[in-house]
Amino acid sequence: MNTPLPAPSVSVPLRSVRLPALAAACCLLLLTGCSGSTSGSDTDTAGGSGDRIKITLVTHGAEGDDFWELVRKGAEAAAAKDGVDLTYASDSDAAGQAELVRDAISDRVDGIAVTLAKPQAMKSPVARAKAAGIPVVGLNSGIDAWRSAGLLEYFGQDESVAGRAVGDKLDDLGAKHALCVIHERGNIALEARCAGVKKTFTGETEMLYADGTDMDAMTAALTARLRQEPDIDEVIANGAQFGLAAVQATEKAGSKAKVATFDLNKDLVTAVRDGSVQFAVDQQPYLQGYLAVDGLWLYKTNGNLSGGGTAPVLTGPAFVTKTNVAQVARLAAAGTR
Repeated sequence: MNTPLPAPSVSVPLRSVRLPALAAACCLLLLTGCSGSTSGSDTDTAGGSGDRIKITLVTHGAEGDDFWELVRKGAEAAAAKDGVDLTYASDSDAAGQAELVRDAISDRVDGIAVTLAKPQAMKSPVARAKAAGIPVVGLNSGIDAWRSAGLLEYFGQDESVAGRAVGDKLDDLGAKHALCVIHERGNIALEARCAGVKKTFTGETEMLYADGTDMDAMTAALTARLRQEPDIDEVIANGAQFGLAAVQATEKAGSKAKVATFDLNKDLVTAVRDGSVQFAVDQQPYLQGYLAVDGLWLYKTNGNLSGGGTAPVLTGPAFVTKTNVAQVARLAAAGTR
């Protein structure tokens, strides 16, 4: 992704952030000054003028989570490029996320991007947005639910495909007993990943459910399981920070298990480089946020539908290993991978 990041903005609470697209606004003023007139249409068209489009991105990410910061950065970069007024809002509780979507509808935004980690909870607010004539696209979670929910487009990773790819890789690495850690019960993306691993991995696969909101408790639970079952030789985590916690757990348990994880951040890149994490599966969260905002802008200004409105736009999986980690290390340090 070669689009530059927007200039840093003043830090505000994660639940609601607005990003004025200053560069685009300046260009618009210059164009207006040169022409001496504005377009007679109230509807934005590609390259045209008019009020900036308002888009709200609502995710289920927890506050301070590095993964969701990457999603947000990608969305902000697209908003800066497209001249979009962007609001980012997040709530890890499904009911809270649904309320944020209803808030966006009340604000009469021009488009909404939403994650479907728990699709049933989002069914009513998405239907309400459609009834209000507001286009809604999906990203990150809900690849099996976005079409039935009535979303226009979807940008993300097919988690089942990614899980099956991990299962195949474990076979290639000679693993025999894998423990897949699910840090949020009921999250369909995490469940699909671990189910995918189990489907293709010829060894034994078991699940460990833990509370990802309490890292100490999760690490303790994983440590205890590894002590109980010393034959576990592979731990699969479902997030970069959880992968790093799994490394600590294996050390505390005196386990010889290798650690692999879904998702990536700059600390995880270092862990892959030094060998403490075997590999990571990158779904490119920056790209997910970028494409969701850009997709809504293209739909509003030019009637475009990525994937034709019938197929998802996949952003992963891509394996990051010790042999190729140097290629993404610089970008991870910059906060875009």
